[in-house]
Amino acid sequence: MSAQRISVAVDRIERALARIEAQAGQPRGDGEAAARLEALKSRVAASLTELDQLIESLEQ
Repeated sequence: MSAQRISVAVDRIERALARIEAQAGQPRGDGEAAARLEALKSRVAASLTELDQLIESLEQ
């Protein structure tokens, strides 16, 4: 994977995370929605960790 493609992928991920965080800041009042949001955050964090490890392995 080229450095440019990695950079584009990271930019897309960062924009998606910003959208998630913006939505998280809005009051919901729904406990189930809050639980789903926390689960989504956990999955995103795990995915970002995997991507980070992949990028590191490609740089070596």
